[in-house]
Amino acid sequence: MGLPDMTSPSPQAREVRLSYTDASARTVYCTEVEVPFPEGSLIVSRTDLQGIITHANQAFVEMSGYQREALIGAPQYILRHPDMPKAAFKDLWDTVMRGEKWHGYVKNLRKDGSYYWVYASVVPNVRGGTITGYTSVRRKPSRVRVAEAAALYEQWIKQEVATS
Repeated sequence: MGLPDMTSPSPQAREVRLSYTDASARTVYCTEVEVPFPEGSLIVSRTDLQGIITHANQAFVEMSGYQREALIGAPQYILRHPDMPKAAFKDLWDTVMRGEKWHGYVKNLRKDGSYYWVYASVVPNVRGGTITGYTSVRRKPSRVRVAEAAALYEQWIKQEVATS
């Protein structure tokens, strides 16, 4: 399931073409505007086995900048920021598909091209011994850890570009 290209929010926005693991691609636009994670909030969402969003709490809707109707039924990668390396998501999916909990720092892209950082925990939903989907809970991240993750992700992206 592909997503439509984003609309540029401003002439200063950086244009990037992203390719996804389901063979779809789209153009996204990023600004240097960071939206702070709201104090005391938790962003919660659930997806099916393919990463299609089946539930989004109000904090998720507000932080993403999308309407709930645009999120439900959309792939989780609707929030994929081009500063996030593919290796980070590969690790996430490899971990949860083994039935294990994953956690890490993620830079998300909002509908308006701005971004926000989260500390995410993703757990498999198991029913009758079978993984039926995934739940993700995101909270306010440590700024020190965000700086470390951003530097590491920049290195990983450079490696990805060099080997592609």
